Amino acid sequence: MDRNVRIIGVPMDLGADRRGVDMGPSAIRYAGLAGEIEGLDVACTDWGDVHVPRPEETDPDSGAPASGDAKFLGETETVCTRLAHEVDDAVADGDFPLILGGDHSIAIGTAGGVSREAETGIVWFDAHGDFNTPATTPSGNVHGMSLAAILGKGSFADTDWAPAPNVAEENVALVGLRSIDEAERPNIRDSDVTAYTMTDIDARGVTEVVSEALDIATDGTDGVHVSLDLDWLDPTEAPGVGTPERGGVSYREAHAAMEIIAERAADPGRLASMELVEVNPILDQHNQTAELAVELATSALGKVIL
Repeated sequence: MDRNVRIIGVPMDLGADRRGVDMGPSAIRYAGLAGEIEGLDVACTDWGDVHVPRPEETDPDSGAPASGDAKFLGETETVCTRLAHEVDDAVADGDFPLILGGDHSIAIGTAGGVSREAETGIVWFDAHGDFNTPATTPSGNVHGMSLAAILGKGSFADTDWAPAPNVAEENVALVGLRSIDEAERPNIRDSDVTAYTMTDIDARGVTEVVSEALDIATDGTDGVHVSLDLDWLDPTEAPGVGTPERGGVSYREAHAAMEIIAERAADPGRLASMELVEVNPILDQHNQTAELAVELATSALGKVIL
């Protein structure tokens, strides 16, 4: 990494149904993120947090779609719009945006900002598809709709804040799926995204799957955004997440994936941005998940064993 890393926190839990992920940015910082990045001889600046309204001071029905369900959609729009501006400014200044969540709804802002002036592919590491829309969601939680919003699916197509301007479906790869809602499944199948389940990783190995995902995300694009939901890992490795699902990747598989990203996407500057989301310190054990988030971020930025 030959660019200054700009850390931006988004202490947001409006998109989830369980409190605690709003403390994720603080937990990741406390785990020593800035110092570990600087230990790679990479300049690092922490720009603080994007302002997020407290749920107690907001109306979950504000900005509700004409049909379907999406809680706190108005506030989510406000926060993601702010974040998109912050990310766009970082890119314009030649910095590398490293975003700390917060729930996965913040990805709408990250993708919108990083792709404002550049064709951008996405590698989405997650146990969940995040491909619901207000019409299909069983919960109304926007963190389960974030990728659909980025791609302008359903009623998100009629908004001017959610669809990322320069992200094409065929340049998006989901990696590690293992929990998909019934109504969400056909949305993924009928799209042009490429989805890899944990079965694919079991059969082919994480290195082959991630390499192929990067081929997809880099095909004709200017850069790659990596969206890393910590629930991609097995709960034995990452217990402090908002929606844990058994059967995720191991500690070593996760590091191998990030090391491939560092090798394949970082040079020459193909890694455009990265976000770490869904760390929930309330559910964590001794800040284990936040510390793991720091380790995986530095692996993606070039840290190696030898």
